[in-house]
Amino acid sequence: MASPATAADIVETAVTNGNFKTLAAALQAAGLVDTLKGQGPYTVFAPTDDAFKKLPAGTVENLLKPENKAQLQKILTYHVVAGNVKSGDLKGKTTSAQTVEGTAVQIDASGNSVKVNDATVTQADISTSNGVIHVIDSVIMPKS
Repeated sequence: MASPATAADIVETAVTNGNFKTLAAALQAAGLVDTLKGQGPYTVFAPTDDAFKKLPAGTVENLLKPENKAQLQKILTYHVVAGNVKSGDLKGKTTSAQTVEGTAVQIDASGNSVKVNDATVTQADISTSNGVIHVIDSVIMPKS
């Protein structure tokens, strides 16, 4: 149990937030909880429960099945970048970032909002003990 003086890690922060129940269940199903509780630092583009609801009906339920674990891992690790990337590091820039999945996401912080591929960052820079979370409004999908 973390003492109040200790910041929660990425997983604990997402779980206690309450808007990431689907993400927490997906991390569990994909066997990625221990990874994101690791030392890091990691930057996570975290889709909310509402973001998962935008996917076609049945998509989440299908991905949570044990036989789809590898596909779920690929999607979830596409939302994670090694390192501690804060919004201030990106302001005014258009760039790409290599994900843990192995391919890059496109980041556009040149305007008033920050986009990660087609998702918009709705809350930036949630600090955790092992990285930072940026909340996004859509699930981003790696090219298959």
